[in-house]
Amino acid sequence: RINAQAVTKMAKFQLSFHSIQMESPPLVKAAASIMRELCYSNKEELQAGFITAGWDRKKGPQIYVVSLGAMLLNAKFKPDMSLEEATQFSTNALALAMGRDNVSGSVVHLVVITEAEVKHIVVPGDKLPKFHDG
Repeated sequence: RINAQAVTKMAKFQLSFHSIQMESPPLVKAAASIMRELCYSNKEELQAGFITAGWDRKKGPQIYVVSLGAMLLNAKFKPDMSLEEATQFSTNALALAMGRDNVSGSVVHLVVITEAEVKHIVVPGDKLPKFHDG
């Protein structure tokens, strides 16, 4: 089996190469496309879905999903979310997915990318929303 961390490392490598070729940071859609290609080419060994989100000069803030199952995030996603709404949306989506997977761990790591900064947010398990009994 290939794990999610290996796919993330491969994506980072490809995005770094892409940046050099384009002489500019990659678009969020390009990052999501790379994730989709990596997930599809490893579909037999990979049991993970990915959220690719970020900000770029062409389209501003964006969220893309590469999912193994139903499009979980489409139900609550809305265009033009505020930064706070998008952060909570992402936290909720990850908490919901983690509740269905007993090997995900209990901490959410978010990286919030804006034009002004890159900020790492850690949400400990006892602060995550609960979507199930237990």
